[in-house]
Amino acid sequence: MTNMSKRKSSSAGDKPHKRAKPVEEEEDANDHESDQEDHLRSEQVPSAGEVVSDAGIVESITLKNFMCHSLLGPFTFGSNVNFVVGNNGSGKSAVLTALIVALGGNAQATNRGSSLKGFVKEGESSADVSITLRNKGRDAYKPDVYGTAITVDLRITREGLRTYKLKSKSGQLVSSKKEELLSILDNFNIQVNNPVSVLTQEMSKYFLHSKGEGDKYKFFMKATQLDQMREDFVYIKTTKHLTEDKVEQHSECLKDLKRKYLEKEDRYKSLASLDEMHTKLEELQKQMAWALVAEVEKESEPMKEKLQSDRRSTEKFDEKVEEWKNKVEEAERKQKQSQEQVDGVTQQLSELQSRCSVLKAEVQKRNATFKSSEVTVHRCKANLRDLEKDKVQLSSRINDLKLSISQTTGVESQARMERVGQIEAELETLRHQISTLGQQTDQYQHACSRAKEEQGKMRREQEMLQRSIDANRRNLQNIESSRSNRLRRFGEHVPALVNAIEEAHKRGQFKHKPRGPLGYHISLKDPEMALAVESCLKGQLQAFTCDNHEDERVLQGLMTRVLPRGRRPAIITSSFLPSVHDTRKRAVNHPEYPSVLQALEIEDPVVANCLIDQKGIESILLIKNRTDARRVMQGRNPPQNCSQAFSKEGDQIFTNRTYTAEQTRANCLSGDVEEEIRHLQREMENQEAQANRFRQQMKKLDEGIKQNELLLRRTHVEQKTCKDKATKLQLELTDLNNVEEPQSEDLRPLEEDLQEIVSKISSKRVEYEEARAQMAEHKAAYDAAEKEYKQHKELINTIAEEADSKKEDLSKTDQEVMRCKHHKKHYEEKRSAHLCNIQTLEANLESKEQELQTSVAKAKKISPERLEVRRTARSLDSEINRLKVKITTQQEQQGDREEVVRQYHEALESYKNMAQKMKNLNSFIRSLDNVMNHRLQVYAELRRFLSARCKYYFDSMLAQRGYTGSMTFDHKNETLSISVQPGQGNKADLSDMRSLSGGERSFSTVCFVLSLWAITEAPFRCLDEFDVYMDMVNRRISMDMMLKVAAGQRYRQFIFLTPQSMSSLPVSKLIRILRLKDPDRSQNNAQRTQEDE
Repeated sequence: MTNMSKRKSSSAGDKPHKRAKPVEEEEDANDHESDQEDHLRSEQVPSAGEVVSDAGIVESITLKNFMCHSLLGPFTFGSNVNFVVGNNGSGKSAVLTALIVALGGNAQATNRGSSLKGFVKEGESSADVSITLRNKGRDAYKPDVYGTAITVDLRITREGLRTYKLKSKSGQLVSSKKEELLSILDNFNIQVNNPVSVLTQEMSKYFLHSKGEGDKYKFFMKATQLDQMREDFVYIKTTKHLTEDKVEQHSECLKDLKRKYLEKEDRYKSLASLDEMHTKLEELQKQMAWALVAEVEKESEPMKEKLQSDRRSTEKFDEKVEEWKNKVEEAERKQKQSQEQVDGVTQQLSELQSRCSVLKAEVQKRNATFKSSEVTVHRCKANLRDLEKDKVQLSSRINDLKLSISQTTGVESQARMERVGQIEAELETLRHQISTLGQQTDQYQHACSRAKEEQGKMRREQEMLQRSIDANRRNLQNIESSRSNRLRRFGEHVPALVNAIEEAHKRGQFKHKPRGPLGYHISLKDPEMALAVESCLKGQLQAFTCDNHEDERVLQGLMTRVLPRGRRPAIITSSFLPSVHDTRKRAVNHPEYPSVLQALEIEDPVVANCLIDQKGIESILLIKNRTDARRVMQGRNPPQNCSQAFSKEGDQIFTNRTYTAEQTRANCLSGDVEEEIRHLQREMENQEAQANRFRQQMKKLDEGIKQNELLLRRTHVEQKTCKDKATKLQLELTDLNNVEEPQSEDLRPLEEDLQEIVSKISSKRVEYEEARAQMAEHKAAYDAAEKEYKQHKELINTIAEEADSKKEDLSKTDQEVMRCKHHKKHYEEKRSAHLCNIQTLEANLESKEQELQTSVAKAKKISPERLEVRRTARSLDSEINRLKVKITTQQEQQGDREEVVRQYHEALESYKNMAQKMKNLNSFIRSLDNVMNHRLQVYAELRRFLSARCKYYFDSMLAQRGYTGSMTFDHKNETLSISVQPGQGNKADLSDMRSLSGGERSFSTVCFVLSLWAITEAPFRCLDEFDVYMDMVNRRISMDMMLKVAAGQRYRQFIFLTPQSMSSLPVSKLIRILRLKDPDRSQNNAQRTQEDE
């Protein structure tokens, strides 16, 4: 309303001087068409001079890709009356819509779309609108910046974003902010959302067809900006109520401030002096300063005594360290002796094993010789048997001859001869039988002894095999259990022990939780070196480590409770450190082969330090190939700092000797559990099969021994029986041979043959006996060789047991060396800790001396002369605190002088400020009430004045057509009723506009709009198809009326949009007609419909 008033007053005062009277001239209707790129035809009659309009009018407008038009314009508008004519779809409404949007209007105000992105032509990414506003005269906006014209460039993107560019007359970009555009519009009083300034088709139809009197009243209020004034009054009233509430709140605060001000004033008046208590406090503080000096001196005395005592006790720690150093050397000497003994026994065992191989070959050779002689004996025995058969046959023949002789010589002689032959035959049979039984006896005895020896040997092997099977079975159970619990690989009861350690640690029985088994806390970088690492660490894999001896005793108790009797894991006691030892100076560093420390992944520094201390893993190399290991270690230049090396097979290689591994596979560190299980299962199957073979052989041996012993007993009985029978027959034969009897000549050849056979039998028997004797010698030699072989084996077993004992002794000496080293390290650490304590004491004493000097310096600052203080610092401090409390209490009651004065002045200032603020606020409220009352009166007068003017102009407009009408304002109910009667003047009754025809109603609307034009201010006014519902008569009358109004307001610009040709308009230099080309009907139907009117 302010801008409106400003423009109104300025135009009224300057109108006689500023505006020139228009000269009405007819406009030529047959002007040439302009360029096709402009899409318009401008018809104007040239004149001698042109009227200059006021600032804010539209000079030109250009549209690109806006709505359904690729390019419209540029349109150059005249300074007074402009008609934009064209058929439906030619772009008239697009020009008006672009004017509204480009000058800050919203999309809903155009009634052409709900959002800005709907104004972008289909298929294009953006739409552009350019409007040039005149910037001349007294109301020009920043003429020194923009010049005589301001160009507003608007770009709308497909996403609905709107960007502005404000340019000067020369085309230079001045600003791109919407706030600058709003300032320009406010300066020119351009209101595109006001229907009086821009009346669109839809808004015109709305008022033509509106049945509500309240809508007309709102239209009137909005056109005159009275609704904005009313909203401002409501806002001011709300602000006034808020200010009154704030004043009420401040009034309560003012009461509190006044009360505090009065309290501070009372304390200020009753303030008393506290010098005496302050003087006493200063004296006590001086005594306190020197009392603190005395206490520091007193505290330093026991520190000096303790330091002297600790320095004297350092010698004891040195003695202990030296003692355990000697023990370490002694233990290392014994370890060296044990190592030499083990080396000697190992060398002796190696030599005996080679000798044992030679003896075994000798036994096999003598056994073959014995078997050959045994074959010879059997052959001689067979020959004797054949000769015996010949002898029996010849004897039978001789007996037959003797029988015939006896028949001639007598019955007696014959009977005697028969008996002699019978006895000799029986004796020969008995001799042969006795000899056979003797051989059988020897064979049975030899078979029994050999079977028993074999049985004893097999029994020992079976026991060793059974122990191996049991060990493998336990290993298999542990490995199978380690699938879910890897701890079982270190022992069946280790998981229970670890759980017991966890529980004890939770109960606080350990100062530091023990670590173990150590093998559980390490892992291999290369799984192939598992056997080598196990051969290196040995029992350390199952060992546990403790931080102190108290934890060691607790762990021993847990082992006694959890583990069964027998061999238990070792316990290593060493202080736990948070970081791994620095081994760079003493560690082996080979370019090709890693040390054990480098080959292991150890997360816990305690475990790493323990293995470094106990086994020196930083100085042991791991070399996969055995040959390479010997080459590296036993060459001319072994690696520096390398004590030994281990091969992949577990062999231990020193610079001067090599030891073969006792095991063939890794048990604890093997990575592939399933492969270990399969290997153990295969090994156990082979061992079970071997055990079954042993049991079958043992069974056969038992059966053979029982059978041979039974046969041996039977043979002894038969041999004794045969010997007794032979003795009796020999006696009888001797008696019969003593009897003489005659011999026949025919018997002599046979007897000679018999004698020859007997001679052969004797010689063959001698040969047989020699063969038996040779067989006995060979058997004795075989037995001796086998005995020597067995003795050698027993010796090897004995030496092997001795070697195990020596190795056990070596292990004990190793443990003793480790124990001594641990104790040596323990006392070295204690000595180091003791020396650290001494250093700490010295540092503390030095700090205490510095503290004493500082205390003396502080005391001298407080009191330059030392005071003899008999009281303690604590009693002085108590009295000082009591005195301070007393001073504080009195100060709280009366207040510190400066503080009380400061608080008094602050309270006084706060009270005065708040009182003045309250006074100002009350004055502001009173002034606001007065202003509001005055403005409300002015608002009511202005509303009445504008209503009266509107009525007057409305009646004047109707009278030009011969109509009569009335306009009734009801400001209380906010309604506006309009009644119009065409023709007959006052003789006819007035009727509502809804009863009029379309043309009459449009004419009445034009009269209403023109009356609003007359009472409002704007640089330009736009009407869209104002005459669409009028007949030719009403259209001509309305047009004349608007031209008349325009002629009377030449400082304003009028833009009328109509589909009529306007050929009947009078010719005038103030009237410009812009003709738009007909639309392209090939465009999209949706786009054409959007532009249709």
